[in-house]
Amino acid sequence: MAYENLIMTEKGSTRVITINRPTVMNALNKKTLTELEQALTEVSEETRAVVITGAGEKSFVAGADIGEMKNLTSIEAEHFSRMGHLVCDLIGQVGVPVIAAVNGYAFGGGLELALACDFIYSSEHASFGLVETKLGLIPGFGGVARLARRVGDAVAREMIYSAAQINADEALRIGLVNRVVGDGEVVACALSVAETIAKRGPYAVSLAKQLLKDGQNTGLQVANSMEQRAFGLVFASRDHNEGIRAFLDKRAPNFEGQ
Repeated sequence: MAYENLIMTEKGSTRVITINRPTVMNALNKKTLTELEQALTEVSEETRAVVITGAGEKSFVAGADIGEMKNLTSIEAEHFSRMGHLVCDLIGQVGVPVIAAVNGYAFGGGLELALACDFIYSSEHASFGLVETKLGLIPGFGGVARLARRVGDAVAREMIYSAAQINADEALRIGLVNRVVGDGEVVACALSVAETIAKRGPYAVSLAKQLLKDGQNTGLQVANSMEQRAFGLVFASRDHNEGIRAFLDKRAPNFEGQ
């Protein structure tokens, strides 16, 4: 598929998705959401990780496209919210880790997109916030629940109610991001970690991602039961056999993802 608002790049076994609307700070409109849905659906079996970032030096994604949103009816707004939720849910359903490489502003829908990823790396001058209440709105792409799960309920309440904008160091302190690196280095950092993950058992990584996602919505006893079942499943895989043989042979494993 030809993309109008995305740049697709393959770096080794990692797919880099760059949101490419720099003239509007990479704001998310319907077209971009549709293309993101397609790009996530097309992740191939050879791909071991996905990195999402923004074009230009200023912005990851500065939010949803206000110009497109301003004339939406209530029903149209609900449909737009559903589009955003679909994309963010797809990130969780992709069977490989998805890393947000935040290179600038991550506000509103941009932060919601990053929160849907497995984890976030940040450039040192990035900024973060769910700023919708400044416009008399609320987050619409899953940000309320995901932010609370990421940083805790009380911090999420403070940030959302006040439309706070925080810098990278504060985002690191509260656990919103995993790592802060120098400007211009965040994609390279994400790619480095993605390639490390690519050397691990793909089936095991996929199962771990599924367990982490499903475990958020259940109690500890049920989550532990799901882990026991998955532990049995991975022992039936060819990757498990290859990993054990490689360890005993003192060589690097050649995983197939099965």
